Amino acid sequence: MSLFKARDWWATTLGNGEEFDQGCLCVADVDNSGSGYDKIVVGSYMGMLRIFSPHPSKPGEPAEADSQLLEVHLKEPVIQVEVGKFVSCSELLHLAVLHPRRLSVYAVSGTSGNIEHGVQYQLRLVYEHNLQRAACNMTYGPFGGVTGHHFICIQSMDGMLMFFEQESYAFGRFLPGFLLPGPLCYCARTDTFITVSSARQVECYRYETLAVATDADTRQDSDQQSKISGKRLQADWTLVLGEQAIDICVPTFSPSACSIFVLGERNLYCLKDNGQIRFMKKLEYNPSCFLPYASIAEGTTNILMGNHNNMLLVYQDVMLKWAAQLSNVPVAVRLANVQELKGLVVTLSSEGHLQCSYMGTDPSFFTAPRVDAREVNYDEVDTEMRTLQKIIREATRTQDILPRSDIEDELSVTAVVSTDVDNVSQAIISEIDGMAVPSVTVKIKVKSRSAVQNPKMTVCVQPPLAVTQEQFVLDSLCAGSQVVVAFSAFLNGRYPPADLGGDVALSYSCPTDLNPTGVPRVAQCRFTLPLRIVCCPSPPLKNSKYKITLDTNKPPVSLHEVFPDFAQKTEDKEGNALAFQFITGTRVSVMASKTSQRYRIQSESFEDIWLVAKELVQRFELHFAKMGVKDFRNSFAGPIPLSEYFETVDHHFELRVNAEKYQDLLSERAVQFRAIQRRLLTRFKDKTPAPLQNLDTLMEGTYRQIIALADAAEENRAILHQAFARLRSATHLIILLVSLWQGLSSDQTAILEATLLPLLQDTPQLGWEESVDAAVSHLLRTCLSRSSKDQATSLSTSQLSIPKDITRLKKHITLLCDRLGKGGRLSLSSEANTPTPVMMPGGCEPIEESAENELDEPPLEKELMKKKQPSKKVKNKSESSKEASKEGKKESTKEIKKEAVKESKKESKDATKDSSADSKESSKESKKESKKESAKEPGKDSLKDPGKVKRKTSVKVKEKKKEPEAGEG
Repeated sequence: MSLFKARDWWATTLGNGEEFDQGCLCVADVDNSGSGYDKIVVGSYMGMLRIFSPHPSKPGEPAEADSQLLEVHLKEPVIQVEVGKFVSCSELLHLAVLHPRRLSVYAVSGTSGNIEHGVQYQLRLVYEHNLQRAACNMTYGPFGGVTGHHFICIQSMDGMLMFFEQESYAFGRFLPGFLLPGPLCYCARTDTFITVSSARQVECYRYETLAVATDADTRQDSDQQSKISGKRLQADWTLVLGEQAIDICVPTFSPSACSIFVLGERNLYCLKDNGQIRFMKKLEYNPSCFLPYASIAEGTTNILMGNHNNMLLVYQDVMLKWAAQLSNVPVAVRLANVQELKGLVVTLSSEGHLQCSYMGTDPSFFTAPRVDAREVNYDEVDTEMRTLQKIIREATRTQDILPRSDIEDELSVTAVVSTDVDNVSQAIISEIDGMAVPSVTVKIKVKSRSAVQNPKMTVCVQPPLAVTQEQFVLDSLCAGSQVVVAFSAFLNGRYPPADLGGDVALSYSCPTDLNPTGVPRVAQCRFTLPLRIVCCPSPPLKNSKYKITLDTNKPPVSLHEVFPDFAQKTEDKEGNALAFQFITGTRVSVMASKTSQRYRIQSESFEDIWLVAKELVQRFELHFAKMGVKDFRNSFAGPIPLSEYFETVDHHFELRVNAEKYQDLLSERAVQFRAIQRRLLTRFKDKTPAPLQNLDTLMEGTYRQIIALADAAEENRAILHQAFARLRSATHLIILLVSLWQGLSSDQTAILEATLLPLLQDTPQLGWEESVDAAVSHLLRTCLSRSSKDQATSLSTSQLSIPKDITRLKKHITLLCDRLGKGGRLSLSSEANTPTPVMMPGGCEPIEESAENELDEPPLEKELMKKKQPSKKVKNKSESSKEASKEGKKESTKEIKKEAVKESKKESKDATKDSSADSKESSKESKKESKKESAKEPGKDSLKDPGKVKRKTSVKVKEKKKEPEAGEG
C-alpha cells in the first residue's frame, strides 16, 4: 500500500459512454433533510441527472444499491448543476439545472416508505426559463446585496450575461470586446462578476454597472452604443494573464478577507478584490480542476489541485503539502460531509468515474513476528542466488523483446500483381494527352500460423504512382486463417516514375505467456508493378537523340519472345524492333542487331530509357534462365554517358536555386508588407487624420506581388518534384550502366546506389547535390583512393548545404567512374583498396583524370608529401636514366595502341618493330610534356593514371640534380 495514494472510501461508474465536465458536479444537502450531511448531484451531457448519498459497504460485500437516491433522464444535455435558494416564496434549497436552451429549477424531496424499501425521492419542477441564446455556464449569489435569496446569472456563447431574479427575467448585457466565453464567478463581498475574456485577461464588472448599462436587445458594438439609452459598459478592473483560464473560484468561508483564485493552463493566481496579485504559483504539469477550502493556519488557504497525471495535490498557498495518486483524471473536485467522515474528497472524471476518497493511511494493527537470530550459511546463499539469477535470465530471454528467428512462421505476407490491366480503370486521371491511363490490381495475401491481434497494413508506392487505398485495418486473425486485400495501382502524374516497385508493411501484435496484450511485430513484402501501367506498344523510331547499346554473350533472340505483352502485328515479323510509348508522351525504341549480340535502346529523353533498360535486362536474365543457360551475362561496352546525365543534374540544381530565390523574394515582400501595415495602422489610430500618401496603393501592389511570387514558387516546387523523379531515373540508369560496364556484384551495386541515391525526396534543408557530393567524396577518400597513403583517416564534419555550383560534384562523379574503370573496388571495409590495372572493354574510352579532379587534400598532408618527396628521389645518374627509359616505353606503347586502331595491321606490325627506337624519343617528349603540364592552369590539366604525379616529380628532382653535375663537368 502506497502512502501517496488516495484511499478509496466509495466509488461508482456512471452510465456507459457518457461525458462529464467541471460544471456537472455539485455537493449540498439538496433534499433539505436538516441533518447537515451532503448529497452528491451529478449531471451528464447525455441528459442524465443522478443524486447519491454515499456510504461504504462492509469489506468483502458488494456496494449497496441504496447509495443512489435518484436517477432521471432530462432529455437535454446538462451543462451545469447548482444548489441554492432559487425560489422566492421559500428559503429551502433547490436544484438549478442549466441546459443549452433552458434553465430549470427543481425541488428534491423524499417520502418515507411504509415497508422496508426505504425513502422514495422525487424531482419536482418548480419553474423554468426558456433561453433565447445558447448557454455556456452560470453563477449564482445574492446579487445587489439581497438577503435570503439567490439570483442566477447565465453567460451565453455569444457573450451575453442574462440575469434572472428567481422566477422572473431581469435584464441582459453584452460583454464588450467579446469573442469566446470563459469561466464566470460571483464575488458577494464586492458584488462583482469575474470572468476571463478571450484576450486572456481577468475582467471584473460590478452588478450596479451592469444594471444601469445599455439594454442588450440586439448586439451592438460598444463604441456605437447611444449615450441616451444607457451608460456604456466598462470593466471595473482588468488584469492580463497571458493564458487561458480553466476555472475561477471565490471562497466564501472567510467573509473578512476576499481572495479570487484563477486557475490557468500553467499558473495558479490568487488576486485581491481590487485586481492586484496576492501570489501566483507556476505549475509544472497540466491542471484539470481545483478547489480552494479553509485552512487551519490563519491567513492561508488550502487548495485541492487535480492534474492530467492522475494526481491530487494539496497546496497551502504556494507550498505543496501533500500529493495523492488517483485512478482517473478528475475534471471536477468538491468536499463533502457524510455521516462517518468529514471533509471527504469527491472527484469526477470525464468518463463518469465518481470517487469519494481521503488522503493518508489506515492504522495497521499487524506486528511483524520476531525473527530468530541464526548463522548465515554462505554456500546456501550463493546456491540460491545462482538459482534466482538463472530464473531471471530465462524470464528475460523469453520476454520477446528481441525478434525471434521463427518470426516468419507467425505471419506471412505475399503480393500477387495481375498480369493484365483492369477492364475499368481506377485511375484518378482518366486521360493524359489523349491516352487512357490504365490501372492494375494488386492482391495482398496475409496468412497467419498463430493468433495475431490488431493487424494494420500500409501500402506505399513512389510518386507519381498512386493506389486506391493506402491503409487497411484488419480484424484479428486466429491460427491458420487467411485474409486477402485487393487494391488498384495507377499513374497519377504527368511524368514517368523512377521506380515501379511498392512496399507493404503489416504491423500486428503477437500475444505471449508473459505479455498477453501482445508484442509488437512488423511483416513486410515488396511488389513490382508491370511496365504496361506507364506505357503501351507503338511503332519504333529510326533515329533518336539518346542511344545506349547493351551486349550479351549469347546469340540474339527475338524481342517478341522477351516482350510478349508488347508484341503487336507489324511488318517486322522477326522481332528485331520494338517501341514503348509512355503515357507522358515520350517514345523509347529497342532494336536488336541481326548479326551481332547487341541491342540498342534509343529515345528523345535520356531518363526515360531507364525503365525500358531495366526491364530488358531483367527479362533477358529470366528468358535464358528458363532455357537453362547458367553463364548468361549482360554487359555495356560504350563510354558512360555522363554529359547527358549532367544535363539532368543541371536542370534539377537550377530549379533548387530558383526555389531559394523565390523564398528570399517572398521574405523581402513580406517584411515590406508588414512595414506598410504598421504605418497604415499608425495613421488610422492617430486622432488627427493625416493623408495616407498612397500607402494603400503600395500595400495593394505589395500584396499582388506576394500572391504572384507564391504562385510562382508553388509552380516551381511542382516542377522540382518532377525534376527530382527524372533525376532519380537518370541516376538509376547510370548505376545500371556502370554495373554492367565493370561487372559489379550485387553488394557493390548496392553501395553505388546508396552513394548516388541517398534520398527518396530532397528538401530545402537537405538536397541531392550536397548529399551525393559528400558520399562520393567519402568513397574517393577511402575504398577508391589511389593508394593506402592517400586515404583520409577522418571524415568531414561540416554541415551540408546547397552548393554555389555543381562543378565540383561533376568532377567527383567523373573521377568515381574513372577509378572504377581502373580497377577500383567498392567496399565498406576500412582497409585500403588500391586500384589494379585491368583491360578496358572494347570500344570504351577511359575517362581522363586531371589533378583538379582530385579531392582537396588537407594542407598538412600536402606539406608532409612535399617534405617526403626529395628524400625518396635522391638517386644516382644511372637509376634516373633507367626510370626515364621505362616511363618512355610505357608512353610509347600507349601511343602505338591508339594508332593501331586507325591504321592497318601491317603498319601496326612495323610500329611494334621500331618501338625500341621510338622509346628514347618518347622519353624526351614525356619530360617536355611534364614541364608544360606543370605550368598549365589547374582546370586545363589532362588526367593521368594513378601514381603518375609521383613519377613526374621524381623526374623533375633528377633533372635538378643533373645541373650541378653539368656545372662541375
